[in-house]
Amino acid sequence: MKNYLFCACLFLLAGKVAAQQQPQFSQYGFNGMNLNPAYAGIKGYGEITGIGRSQYFGYKATFDDGGSPNTASITVSIPVPVLAGGLGISVYRDQIAQLSTTNAQLSYSRHLRLGEGKLGLGVQGIFNNIYEGGFRANDPDDSFVPNNGSDRKLDMGAGLWYEAPKFYMGLSANNLLRSTYKFNSQVAASGASAQYLIENHAYLTGGYNIALSSSVVLTSTGIVKMVLPGKFGDSGKFSVRNSSYELGARATFDDRFWGGLGYRSEDAVTVLGGLSFAKDNAVRLGLAYDVIAFGKDAKAFSSFEIMLGYRLPKPGLTVRPAVRTPRYSF
Repeated sequence: MKNYLFCACLFLLAGKVAAQQQPQFSQYGFNGMNLNPAYAGIKGYGEITGIGRSQYFGYKATFDDGGSPNTASITVSIPVPVLAGGLGISVYRDQIAQLSTTNAQLSYSRHLRLGEGKLGLGVQGIFNNIYEGGFRANDPDDSFVPNNGSDRKLDMGAGLWYEAPKFYMGLSANNLLRSTYKFNSQVAASGASAQYLIENHAYLTGGYNIALSSSVVLTSTGIVKMVLPGKFGDSGKFSVRNSSYELGARATFDDRFWGGLGYRSEDAVTVLGGLSFAKDNAVRLGLAYDVIAFGKDAKAFSSFEIMLGYRLPKPGLTVRPAVRTPRYSF
């Protein structure tokens, strides 16, 4: 039943993305901390994950100061029993042509036991710094064209995450304050400033594990990404036209090697693979390669990612307990 509900949600919300303002990752199934504050510590162990992505690799603009998007991200997720939940940190830098974004998030998730799994209730504080470089204006007197300026704002996010032995599901929203960023204008004497509005974004994600044998596990994954333009209450705020989706599946062998395929709506087909090594398979190395299948005239042929993660050992006793014997009782 859970499978059918999850698939129904995916196809209900599926559609065409509009004005996506945040980076995307093909290996989203390995790092919920990039998507949802409620993920923090929900696994019961600490994780450190870094991802580097080059989107539309080798894209050449029609002018000399354009370029393809590049993103670097690092996240930390740790359970904190004394807080009855977990803490998470996420930092990323996203660069596309003359626009660069540096984003830092601090998340807290309250964990509640629910059925066979745990439910995380998450909140996050967000710090965003956006830099706009020099742009070529069609109209040199346009006072709203930015010119080498930056602005920074605080924002908020919230989410839910349910983690069970066989499946997981998360729903989150960020940029709840819809902050407006202002920059220097190319026409300084006008007194006007260029502006950039960060819209609300929402994510629905999930996955299901199927044990095909004692050594092979098949994991189906999916994600719906929605841009929510306008204020809450505005007509069209939740239009499916502003959404996109991804579907994928991967097989894991002996809890060490994995390989899989994915599909991103109206964009690409993804091939991914990786391996775990070191003690207790604590280190994880993954690669993803996107073959662009749609809109080729405006994109390069491919995108690629590299992921490196480390699973922290579960905390144990650092001091051996005292041993009581009758020999030393006198």
